[in-house]
Amino acid sequence: MKSLIVAMLACSTAAFAQDAATAKAELKDAKGAVVGQAMLTDSPNGVLIHVVLTGMPAGPHAFHIHETGTCEAPFTSAGGHFNPGAKQHGMSNPAGMHAGDLPNVQIPADGALTFDVMARDVTLGAGANSLLKAGGTAIVMHAAGDDYKTNPAGAAGARIACGVVTK
Repeated sequence: MKSLIVAMLACSTAAFAQDAATAKAELKDAKGAVVGQAMLTDSPNGVLIHVVLTGMPAGPHAFHIHETGTCEAPFTSAGGHFNPGAKQHGMSNPAGMHAGDLPNVQIPADGALTFDVMARDVTLGAGANSLLKAGGTAIVMHAAGDDYKTNPAGAAGARIACGVVTK
């Protein structure tokens, strides 16, 4: 019986992986150099974002989903954080958080980092929380870490890399 359940879960997981909506974003710095890739996969729990970064400055950096699919340096073209629920900013804000608020990342001295994060309040499917909405969305890395409470962007500083989310 146990092996049958494991086999059923394996088939279910394989079917989910084949049917899951996916998207990607190529992150570039202000000079236009590619500094990372993000692969997004829809799941029942939100969107799993797998990120591979290279050539980034060391230290803590805020990592957010922004409301507009445009990445023209200095990346203010990406708009504010993706916020279809009209909430305030920050995981520590009792009135927050934006759907695009994600945990900080710590880039090591060599500038390379691979990580996964689950964005629970977004989807690649239809609806108000879709990252594939008209006008698009973008993945943005900031110069500093997010303080998780200051509205509207967590005092995270300049935008240093940006990538448009595409199917």
